[in-house]
Formats: sequence, C-alpha cells, structure tokens
Amino acid sequence: MSETHTQISEPVADVLTDHGVRPTSQRETVYRSLLERRDHPTADEVFARVRENAPTISLATVYNCLDVLVQHKLVKAVNFERAPTQYCANLAPHAHFHDEAGRTLDIEMPSGVINQLRDLLPQDFDVKHIEVNFHGRAPDS
Repeated sequence: MSETHTQISEPVADVLTDHGVRPTSQRETVYRSLLERRDHPTADEVFARVRENAPTISLATVYNCLDVLVQHKLVKAVNFERAPTQYCANLAPHAHFHDEAGRTLDIEMPSGVINQLRDLLPQDFDVKHIEVNFHGRAPDS
C-alpha cells in the first residue's frame, strides 16, 4: 500500500491519441507526471512537479489538462469530503484508503467484489461506476 513508481511502456502521445485527446506538450507532461508516480496528487502537487520540466506552465493549464484527462477516462478524479480533488492514474478496479495522515492508497479489489456490490442494487438500476473509499489510520502512520 505504498506509492508506486511506474515505467511507462507506451509513448504518452500515443496513449492520448488512442483516447481521442490531441497530444500537446502540456498534456503529455501532466499525464506523464501522474503515470510516473502513482500517489494521488492534487492539482497543486501536479503543478509543482511539472514546473521542473515545464517552467512556463500555469496552474490554469494544469487544471485544464487534468480536466481533459478525466473527461477522456485516462485518470480518475478522487474526492474525499472537503479535501481537494486528487488524481489517480490507476484504471484497474480498486478502492481507495484515505488515512488520517492525508495519504491516499490504492487497495486492490478483485472483479468478483465489484460484481457483488453491483448485485446489491435492484436489476433496473444502471450502474455507471462504483467507488469504494475507506477512511482510517494506516499501520505506518
């Protein structure tokens, strides 16, 4: 349950294009920052990261890039009560654990669990997505 550093196997521009997003240097930089460190950053944290490689990028541009990535289902927006939105590049079925120290961790959820949750609803409900969030204290916090 720790932050994951990921090697990017496919060129970011190709992934964006495959999802109907016009690749721009700003979008590539923002998306790459989310793929490289899977730690659920806020827009401000993404902004701080990408400024190292793109010193002229604005916070507004980072927000716009994140909006596009969310709209095209390349990342998920994760919200916890009154906290700022966090961004998650892990698209596999999973839950989130939000600990008292402010960290958000991915929790694997087998597809069978997701199907069991979906089955709790009456048949005529049309489920678009399921979000499962846990709140508490992680053992190392």
